[in-house]
Amino acid sequence: MFQGSMVALVTPMHEDGSVDHTSLRRLVDYHINNQTDAIVAVGTTGESATLDHNEHCEVIRIVVEQSAGRVPVIAGTGSNSTVEAIEYTRCATDAGADACLLVTPYYNKPTQEGLYQHYKAVAEAIPIPQLLYNVPGRTACDILPATVKRLAEIDNIIGIKEAGGELKRMQDLIKLTSDKFAIYSGDDVTALELMLLGGKGSISVTANVAPKAMHDMCQFALAGERNAAEAINQRLMGLHQKLFVESNPIPVKWAVQTMGLISAGIRLPLTPLSEHYHEIVKQAMQQAQI
Repeated sequence: MFQGSMVALVTPMHEDGSVDHTSLRRLVDYHINNQTDAIVAVGTTGESATLDHNEHCEVIRIVVEQSAGRVPVIAGTGSNSTVEAIEYTRCATDAGADACLLVTPYYNKPTQEGLYQHYKAVAEAIPIPQLLYNVPGRTACDILPATVKRLAEIDNIIGIKEAGGELKRMQDLIKLTSDKFAIYSGDDVTALELMLLGGKGSISVTANVAPKAMHDMCQFALAGERNAAEAINQRLMGLHQKLFVESNPIPVKWAVQTMGLISAGIRLPLTPLSEHYHEIVKQAMQQAQI
């Protein structure tokens, strides 16, 4: 089982929008050197929606190759097409990823039975460990706890990234599923509380900017050391909040760029961070001691 601080890695791009493979490799080493516990490649923070199939698979392959077994790699392989999700999951498996993360089928608005059949089909087609990913604010699609409970009974569906930010929902998921099924936070603001309730870690946007601090906070939280975890989390709270002043990953890519780790490339329809937000994000970085 994966646990701790798992970075929802940004995908570095050149000014023309092409994927920057050199910076991608550098980011992988940066996170390993700063004790990130796992790397999530080409999740929604990694602009998966605008990478074509070859780019998507190539980013996964590079992250796996550069990680070289030093940390687990979880590949984002979700799609609003079940057939495409299977294809992405197959390419991640072929690349050597340790697990896959599949966002709910966005825009389609499937029924709960449709969601169950979608994830069941991917899990049965490809035996790699798989994580559900629920982020209804972005997808207009919500996996209800009862459906998660059904899916948790499938052997290679091993957990869920729950990004709704509702602790009551997360508590319900913990109660409804067994210890073999992990609940991960996809919401940095509430990640600490989830781990203190029994969650296994955070798939984090903030970890792009403050990887060591997120690692330390998660380790304290998982050990039940609330005071130590809260001391770090308070320092990071500005990032947790201000990295969403515009649509993710716009602010976080700007922050990582200011750290000198990537260039300013981002793909339309996303645009660079509006200038009037620069100082707001910069202040959050300073509060986090970045």
